[in-house]
Amino acid sequence: MNSHAQRPDWRSAHTAHRALSQPTAPSRLPRVLLSQEALALLLSVYFLLTAQQAFWQTVLGGDVFADAQRWSTSAALAVIIVAAHALLFGLLFNRWTVKPVAIVLLLTAAAAGYFMSRYRVFLDDDMLRNILHTDTKEAGELVTGGLVMHVALFGALPALLVWMWPLRRRPWRSALLYRSGFLLWCVALIVVGYLSQPQGVAAFARNHKPLRELVAPGNYLVSLWRVARSDLGGRSAAPIEIGLDARRETKPPDDRRPRLLVLVLGETVRAQNWGLNGYHRQTTPELARRDVLNFPDVSACGTSTEISLPCMFSPAGEAGYDRERLRRSESLLHVLHRAGVSVLWRDNQTGCKGTCDGLPFESFERGWPSPSCDDAGCLDQAMSEDLDALLAAHPGDFVLVLHMLGNHGPAYYKRYPDAFERWTPACREEDLARCSDESIRNAYDNAILYGDHWIASLIDRLRLHQAHDVVLWYLSDHGESLGEGGLYLHGVPKSIAPDTQRKVPMTIWLGDGLVADEPTVEHCLAQRRLQPASHDQLFHSVLGLFGVQTSVYQPKRDLFAPCAVDATTAVAAQED
Repeated sequence: MNSHAQRPDWRSAHTAHRALSQPTAPSRLPRVLLSQEALALLLSVYFLLTAQQAFWQTVLGGDVFADAQRWSTSAALAVIIVAAHALLFGLLFNRWTVKPVAIVLLLTAAAAGYFMSRYRVFLDDDMLRNILHTDTKEAGELVTGGLVMHVALFGALPALLVWMWPLRRRPWRSALLYRSGFLLWCVALIVVGYLSQPQGVAAFARNHKPLRELVAPGNYLVSLWRVARSDLGGRSAAPIEIGLDARRETKPPDDRRPRLLVLVLGETVRAQNWGLNGYHRQTTPELARRDVLNFPDVSACGTSTEISLPCMFSPAGEAGYDRERLRRSESLLHVLHRAGVSVLWRDNQTGCKGTCDGLPFESFERGWPSPSCDDAGCLDQAMSEDLDALLAAHPGDFVLVLHMLGNHGPAYYKRYPDAFERWTPACREEDLARCSDESIRNAYDNAILYGDHWIASLIDRLRLHQAHDVVLWYLSDHGESLGEGGLYLHGVPKSIAPDTQRKVPMTIWLGDGLVADEPTVEHCLAQRRLQPASHDQLFHSVLGLFGVQTSVYQPKRDLFAPCAVDATTAVAAQED
């Protein structure tokens, strides 16, 4: 008999006792491993449901398709969008990048979806450049409670889930085989989506190209690639000099005073709300009491500062707009400087966008010693507080550019002192979705009212200035949408941009000395102002004003040429 077989196992009994005396632990859930390909597909479907709200609102809510085709074509587009994103993610994901890239995509797509749905922002190349050039002050005004909540819910939470979720690892040969098959499957799905509704999809791709800029995250990923490729390629290209032959052939009479142009560049002011254009509110009461020449039908070169500013300072104009060439090219100010005209750019914005590179430049965005400035920035009036001393320091021909903060949104209420809050209630939120369209318009109009006051005060001070023949020229860079058609802010591609973003105010004041020297000019311009005008005329009109002769000057685009502001200009106009 085996004595060991009858001996009690005290270890087993002890273990059983502990098991009965302790609460039963829940069994561990089985680990569900995701492949990188499955994650790419899940993310694509997720973005279709959460980041394309503006796209679907436009496609399904507008008259994009005939009623019979709308839903079937939309379904085909949904398949193509999912497959195209999955294909893109399949190219970006690998063992080391999959989670970091997925998390960044979730966070950025949530932010992009918020702005596109709230403000109908189109994330094309130019808008992406605007974002990349935005400083912390502007960016801070866009970071609202609504944005934070949206990104937290639709970006941070799923990002946390992706970070914690285990992914399947495969040997590299197997991984390569699976990935190749997945990419081919995505391409096949795109083809199937297209073939299911070839006419509707083709019509959409041909006639509604800007709507592709509402599909996130593919829109900003492709734009980022194009911007990076363009900027890196442009750095090695040689700068383009223009107007190398610029000179003033005709010496002005000894008794003629030097010319002074104060060029005031408005920011985001649209023609529809400009009081001098017949707006039902008198947003320009002080200019209306001055002897100014207002041009009621003026078109901007673009719908963003990034486009309009370089365009209006170039000789080519909107029809010849070439962003790659303009970013390397000299501007009107360089031609003037070469011809002996002093220039100075004063900026209360985010810079001159290359138009004043290498020339005198002063920024009022931060830290300028003025009672009109604080830690958050300056009111526009800070740029002219030392005007008398500034003009005394430039006794010859001089162009002073004042780039306003103006009506830069969405925080319109920050652009004017409280004393100018005439229309109430005024939206006092950076998140425009929390305000009514009426209160947004009230704040916007109050900002114009303050701009009117500042420009009128400039005219009054320049009227007393006797050392120069003076012209003040006010021109806005682009307009703004205030809720019309569900659009807010600006930057809509110009092919589909509404007039609220394309039409801008333009007002010119001629000093008494210039009118005395050229008695016909005021009457001539008063007739000319009733005709359509555009940004294209700034370059050539300023050259004509200062009598600068160069091969890039086009008299037909010179507002002053028919009015014989300068003898040289008059001769050129007759010879053209």
